[in-house]
Amino acid sequence: MSDDHARGQRDGLRLALAILAAEEEKWAALLGESRSGRTNQVRAVRHKTLQVAQRRLQTALNRLTPRQGETIDPELAAALDTIGL
Repeated sequence: MSDDHARGQRDGLRLALAILAAEEEKWAALLGESRSGRTNQVRAVRHKTLQVAQRRLQTALNRLTPRQGETIDPELAAALDTIGL
């Protein structure tokens, strides 16, 4: 796999993480706001689903990130700080 291709994959995963973080934030604000228990339950499930998806993407991103000893890649650190992870 070429370096440009790998970088593109990492960028795509970072974008997906940012989108999921925004969606999770939206659903977190709506948790427990409805008078309907069923609606609150559906919102909680959606919120948890987004959290699980973020963890899976984070795992995939970690697997694609080249190992450089103990230090984290500055590009990756900046992206993670941007999305709040």
